[in-house]
Amino acid sequence: MTTDQQYAPAAPAAPSAEKPSSTARLRAVTASRAPARPRPAAAAHTLASVTSVLLLLVAIGAAVHEPLLIPPLAATAALIHSVPNLPLAQPRSVIGGHLLCATVGLAVHAVLGSSLWAAAIAAGLAMGTNMLARTPHSPACATAVIAVLQGPPPARFLASLAPAVLLLVGAGVLSARLRSSAPAYPSYWW
Repeated sequence: MTTDQQYAPAAPAAPSAEKPSSTARLRAVTASRAPARPRPAAAAHTLASVTSVLLLLVAIGAAVHEPLLIPPLAATAALIHSVPNLPLAQPRSVIGGHLLCATVGLAVHAVLGSSLWAAAIAAGLAMGTNMLARTPHSPACATAVIAVLQGPPPARFLASLAPAVLLLVGAGVLSARLRSSAPAYPSYWW
């Protein structure tokens, strides 16, 4: 093969006699452009829902004098309210993902202590654990990192995290019910 042949564009594939499925056509269309701009009312509803639930979490954290998990929980709230049909936003992934990642982070902290190296290891192990448990939720990896870097008492950490993620899921369910044009949430529970 000559250099010219090596870099020449490939010949187009022959058209298939089989008609592409509607799912394949939808993927082809949506993969080629950014998502549609939401209507102002939908954007305002999402903004109000996410901000309200996060402010409630801050108020609860301040009342019980617990360190807050706002970064991973804010990312979780964004997924639940912005893309409620994604597997990452479903209750199984939100609840299971955060609790598994917190457990991994606490275990890594117990073995390796608190360092950026240990936090990186915890994040990787947490993601792998979530994949194996079929609870994909990328914001939960930050929960593992926080557990390593803060080194909180495990019982207190899990006792504050569990109601927080339940509150986020509940807020997603309520928000979807309050706006008639909102997509149903959740798509599945477990």
